[in-house]
Amino acid sequence: MMVTINTTKTLYSPENIEVGIVHIGLGAFHRAHQAVYIEKNLNRNMGGSWGICAVNIRSNYQLVDQLERYGCRYHVVEYRNSQNGHLREINAIREALYAGDDKEVLFERLLSEHTKIVTLTVTEKGYYIALTDKKLRLDDPSIQYDLKHPAQPKTAPGILVEALYRRREIGLAPFTILSCDNIPNNGSLTRQAVCELAAQRSDEFAQWIKDEVAFPSSMVDRIVPAMTDESKKRLQRDFKIEDPNAVLSEAFSQWVIEDNFPLGRPDWENDGVQMVKDVHPFETMKLRLLNGSHSLLAYIGSAANFETIAKTRAVPEFAALVRHYMHVEAAPTLEMPEEVDVPVYIESLMLRFSNDSLHHRLSQVAIDGSQKIPQRWFACTEERLNANKDIFAVALGIAAWILYVSGRNLKGQQHLVDDPLAERLSECHANTDKPQEIVRNILDMSDIFPSILREHDGFYQAVLSAYRMLITQGVMACLTVFESDE
Repeated sequence: MMVTINTTKTLYSPENIEVGIVHIGLGAFHRAHQAVYIEKNLNRNMGGSWGICAVNIRSNYQLVDQLERYGCRYHVVEYRNSQNGHLREINAIREALYAGDDKEVLFERLLSEHTKIVTLTVTEKGYYIALTDKKLRLDDPSIQYDLKHPAQPKTAPGILVEALYRRREIGLAPFTILSCDNIPNNGSLTRQAVCELAAQRSDEFAQWIKDEVAFPSSMVDRIVPAMTDESKKRLQRDFKIEDPNAVLSEAFSQWVIEDNFPLGRPDWENDGVQMVKDVHPFETMKLRLLNGSHSLLAYIGSAANFETIAKTRAVPEFAALVRHYMHVEAAPTLEMPEEVDVPVYIESLMLRFSNDSLHHRLSQVAIDGSQKIPQRWFACTEERLNANKDIFAVALGIAAWILYVSGRNLKGQQHLVDDPLAERLSECHANTDKPQEIVRNILDMSDIFPSILREHDGFYQAVLSAYRMLITQGVMACLTVFESDE
């Protein structure tokens, strides 16, 4: 099958770019999203001082070494569908660092006067914030380590606190901290983690951070599937390149950022970034509609033994499920600016879910469910329960997730459960085979479910009913309640 190809090459001289941004969490998403916007900015301005130093702090030193071997040059392939792709050369990352046991090489960069912005993609669990009360988990072993060894911290909050402490000591203005993780109010959450950890040193230091450091929130959106051997073969077949650092993504990309950068920022608004006063409505819409739908497809699709988002969404019954969830259960809970057309956004998501070029695996979406589903489902669920409205789709999603974390699908086939609470979730299944006890044990986990849901009998009954139907009648029987229009 022939692929229509467009290409964009680097126009500036990479060796002349100054590093102004340090990014913590070098992975596929950063390379396919934030780095692309910086590349566009540098290309448009024929250079500048906003190059990236990208860092991994806990794992994946192999990626750092590999990027270094290629001078940090790599490609992003943006697929609109399996017949149309765009090949983009990226040189925006000017340094790649692995700061595992020794953080001084990272602190040297963080203490540079040229470093104006620090961005993060460390996933929900990388902030060490409890989902229920939004407090820093001070009893976590990694946070405890940072308290005892502040000069060589293990965590992202620990690194930020130590860097800010050192900058303050030498009279250097603090950098702006910009979370790019898929979490509601990620700026406020990052501030909470950093300030609580700083308060363990002194209240005065924590207050200085609150007064002087900017933590703008942002919303990021681009589907970036994990690279596989097949993905690499597609690069060679479709684009005739062999680039071990390349990443694939969908053509769609969105970045919405609160405009609060005391030391300056790139003129992102000229590169497609939406600079706004309040990002909250946009991130809420994305979390509840796109990410909430992704989780539904991941867990219910896995129960039916599907493998990818596109193949699952292609089944009319699953399409009906997702449409019902977005139009009926999630969209009515949104409060959006007048210029945002939510039904149009929903239709754009349905098209994106159909992108057959991505091979976006359900197992990738299903990772860290205990951290993700509270952000995606719980707020709209609480609102609907309070209004005595049904939660059919979410109840089925939670039921399918409960099945998923048992480590087996409906056919008894085993799979890996990649979740920080995997052991505890597994124990909820190991000690009983009674549906009511399994559901009750999991819904009683206070570090996942807030008290309003744990204590709501209607919520328990809805999830239990969905779980019983799922394990006795199968997935397709559960989907008959959702009317297909396809």
